[in-house]
Amino acid sequence: MINTMSTTHLKLITRRTPNPNHHLWNNNGTWWCYVSLRNPDGIKKRHRFSLATNNLEKARRRRDGILADLRARSGNIAA
Repeated sequence: MINTMSTTHLKLITRRTPNPNHHLWNNNGTWWCYVSLRNPDGIKKRHRFSLATNNLEKARRRRDGILADLRARSGNIAA
């Protein structure tokens, strides 16, 4: 899911929230995942990933997979 061509050290920025749709955005019927990553210099950049579905449950599962992948790569996330 993550482009591994060029890697930099980035940190995933997360907040605990009871909202089950946190990090999700519906753009004209297609769900997207958006996350903020911070580089070692403290610069924050927003990344968006199309989840290629109009189904909310499927979008949540795909978002959870992206977040798990980002957490697993913590400290070495492709930019």
